[in-house]
Amino acid sequence: MDLSVDIHQLHLKNPVLTASGTFGYGEEFSDFLDLERLGGFIVKGTTLHPRDGNPYPRMAETPSGMLNAVGLQNKGVDYFIGHIYPRLQHLQTQVLVNVSGSTVEDYVAAAEKIDALEHIPAIELNISCPNVKAGGMAFGTSCQEAERVVSAVRKAYHKTLIVKLSPNVTDIVSIAKAVEAGGADALSLINTLLGMAVNAETQRPVLSTITGGLSGPCVKPIALRMVWQVHKAVGLPIIGLGGIMNATDAIEFFLAGASAIQVGTANFIQPSISVDIVDGIAAYLERKHIASVRELVGQLKVD
Repeated sequence: MDLSVDIHQLHLKNPVLTASGTFGYGEEFSDFLDLERLGGFIVKGTTLHPRDGNPYPRMAETPSGMLNAVGLQNKGVDYFIGHIYPRLQHLQTQVLVNVSGSTVEDYVAAAEKIDALEHIPAIELNISCPNVKAGGMAFGTSCQEAERVVSAVRKAYHKTLIVKLSPNVTDIVSIAKAVEAGGADALSLINTLLGMAVNAETQRPVLSTITGGLSGPCVKPIALRMVWQVHKAVGLPIIGLGGIMNATDAIEFFLAGASAIQVGTANFIQPSISVDIVDGIAAYLERKHIASVRELVGQLKVD
């Protein structure tokens, strides 16, 4: 079975990636799976300057999911370049970097630095970050702001530019079209949904930040709907994510229009799950007598 896919100029041996923020720098999972069996993995959110993240508690389990408010804790792009990249560049799989920022200038500067790394073929631009110059509104919730930050990064970054969309909007298609106009090569969706948890005994929020990002199986129906809507409206390849726990979930995203998928919250439950999903996709193709996973993309039967 042919599992290979192309996301613009990014070639993946199979369509299974791991989601940023759930897989560290990849090395943390090397005891549980062979990293080179993955299509690739996306390292944790990386910013221009180091970030301490939010105070604890910043994670909470919810029915069929979890909330997180880690706050993009990382040591900055220069630390990644100097200490992490040398240990990852030999891997025979695609290593991608998720880039975050609080201003357009921060995004551009971080992307420029990563552009120079020979063995990083793509970045995933996280536009769910609050724009401090626009009163804290996330770039990804405004068509104008989304297009502006993507366009600025596009001028500075010359490899495959994947933009991760926020689901916390009323019209995901409009945001996707704005990002396409800004020069994105591909889209990943969805990021986490805004949620909260309350402790009835203490009568206080569970998270230090009150609200956080909801992920896990509970968000899959929303993610599938958004992937399907965006696939019908734009011409860019889509990487789908949101509650993918097994190969069947992945197949559903392909049918809705995703060319590849990311595994996120499931990594916390079963660290080897991504490789199991690769094998499960291959078994499905064999059982259905389908030669290539690419034949599934967007083939949802709706009439």
